[in-house]
Amino acid sequence: MNLASLPGWKLSDGRIEREFLFKSYPAGLDFAYAVGKLAEEQDHHPDITIGWRRIKLVFTTHVINGLSMNDFIMAAKSQLEFEKRSPH
Repeated sequence: MNLASLPGWKLSDGRIEREFLFKSYPAGLDFAYAVGKLAEEQDHHPDITIGWRRIKLVFTTHVINGLSMNDFIMAAKSQLEFEKRSPH
């Protein structure tokens, strides 16, 4: 898995990040909570920034001071969670 398979994600200083936009503040909070639950299940936690109708996720592996496969896996799972919530 690589960044090309994760649309909207950017590589920045040894981490991958993406900002997700929502129609309402509560919708963003619901998404952040769902990602938090996934992170607990996988024992791999992102930095989550909550703003008005936007959520920013940042993944990195602190132990190796860079990116691991777990970062890409969690980014993909977060992407799927977002797509479940987005109208098509």
